[in-house]
Amino acid sequence: MSSAQLAQPSRKQRVRTLWISDVHLGTRDCQAEHLARFLKRYQADKVYLVGDIIDGWRLRSGIYWPQAHTNVLRRLLTMSKRGTEVIYVTGNHDEFLRGYSKLILGNIQLVDEAEHLTADGRRLLVIHGDQFDVITRYHRWLAFLGDSAYEFTLTLNRWLNHWRRRYGYGYWSLSAYLKHKVKGAVNFISDFEQAIAHECRKRGFNGVVCGHIHHAEIRTMGDVEYMNCGDWVESCSALIEHLDGSIELYRLAEDHVRQAEQAEQACQAEPREHAGQSVRQAQATQPAQPVAAAEPAL
Repeated sequence: MSSAQLAQPSRKQRVRTLWISDVHLGTRDCQAEHLARFLKRYQADKVYLVGDIIDGWRLRSGIYWPQAHTNVLRRLLTMSKRGTEVIYVTGNHDEFLRGYSKLILGNIQLVDEAEHLTADGRRLLVIHGDQFDVITRYHRWLAFLGDSAYEFTLTLNRWLNHWRRRYGYGYWSLSAYLKHKVKGAVNFISDFEQAIAHECRKRGFNGVVCGHIHHAEIRTMGDVEYMNCGDWVESCSALIEHLDGSIELYRLAEDHVRQAEQAEQACQAEPREHAGQSVRQAQATQPAQPVAAAEPAL
């Protein structure tokens, strides 16, 4: 049995809610295969698609749509068919859908924002977040320019991880690393988080779930809990609400490390188990030693 097979979960995990954002279906950097496998692992009451699921900006310049991208949509439709409520919150890259907000198709809803009540009673605003991005709102040409530069970084990221896989290394995001190191990017993220937390506080929410900036995080900002889903082009992350209302930040890279450790432990335990069985079998097949007759007393 391979280490990959050992690490596979035996059945779907029951959770209350999944949040995913910034999938960017229709682009070459979308990690659709990883996302489809992630979705297949869970049985959820609700799935929130928190914007930029389909990249309308990129599809305008040319159609790129492999089977893996269709498989993600099929997986979501299958979940909906089996009773999962799917709420699609529109973003700036799929803004063409905002003209159809409040559309309901069976278990699938299309909205511009949503309110979620956790199992432990917290009210969360669910919104993509581009409304709080000054560049996207007021300098659209600069947003397109920045998108092109970001795409170039993702191309480098794709080739880098191709060679990392060839040499047995796990996934690593170059663009996420640069985002943490460049001071301007760090300031932009901080300003975005402050703006969206202020909106939550003003509207009486306990917290917010958003996307947009491709920076997965859970942290407390005063009396507001800020939660960002991340994305499925670089960090491959999501938010998971468990049955008790606790919310976990899932990262693919961390999951790969955990699975590798579990597989290694299973492989190490297997030889010990075989050795124990061999000893028991040898003892069972070994002929019994004859008992010496007692000498008569003199």
